Amino acid sequence: MWHNNKTVTRTHCKAGSQQAWAIVQDVDPNWLRVKTGSADGVTNIYMILNIALSNSRKVDVFVEGGMISQATLI
Repeated sequence: MWHNNKTVTRTHCKAGSQQAWAIVQDVDPNWLRVKTGSADGVTNIYMILNIALSNSRKVDVFVEGGMISQATLI
């Protein structure tokens, strides 16, 4: 499901491949993992979320199965 015009409040990653999470306001109160399967895909989505967080920008995120599988910087 798409969640539009949302604020990223926190991000987190670990030093292993494909381990990235974010908290997106009004989507889920828990950490949402960035969907795994492609290391480049995880990195790209994580970078979008970090740019939004660090620059007070909004994002559109697609969440399926408790994971963020797509993100668009607004």
